[in-house]
Amino acid sequence: ALVYGKSFGLHVTVTRSTNNYGEWQNSEKLIPAVIKNALSNKKVKVYGAGQDVRDWLYVDDNCAAIELVLNHGKSGDIYNVSGRNRIKNLDLVKTVLRLLGKNESLIKFVPGRVSNDFCYMIDDGKISRELNFTPQTDFETGLKKTVNWYKNYFGVSNKND
Repeated sequence: ALVYGKSFGLHVTVTRSTNNYGEWQNSEKLIPAVIKNALSNKKVKVYGAGQDVRDWLYVDDNCAAIELVLNHGKSGDIYNVSGRNRIKNLDLVKTVLRLLGKNESLIKFVPGRVSNDFCYMIDDGKISRELNFTPQTDFETGLKKTVNWYKNYFGVSNKND
C-alpha cells in the first residue's frame, strides 16, 4: 500500500493494531469462543499453561485510531495501535468466566501450538506522541460490554446485568 501510494501520489497511511476484542468478532476467536463454550457449560481450551501474553484493544478504540490516522496521519507513515492491556491468556479466560459467573473447572489445558509466539506487543509511542492517541476503553469495561453483547448474541438473557 505504501509503495502504491508513493508511486501514484496518493495519501496512504497504515495502522497496525494489537489483538482486537468486542462485538461481532468471529466466534472462533479466543474471547467469543470462551464465552460461547462457557455459556453452554462446555470446556474452555487454554493452550499450554496459558502463560502466553497478548495485548487487547477494544474495537471502538481501534476504529477511533484508524479514523484519526486517516484524517491526521502523515502520508507514507505507519502507526502502531496498542490497547495497553497486556494479559496472560489464562488470566483473560478466568476473567471472562468470572464475568459469566462460571467456575474455573471449565478450563481444559491442551498442548500449546508448536509455532505459537509467547508474547504479542507493539510500541504505540508514535501515534501517542504525534496524534495524541490513547485508548479510551479500559479493559474491564470493554470486556464486560463484550461479554454482555455475546450473551445476547448467543441467546442468553442479561436480566441481572
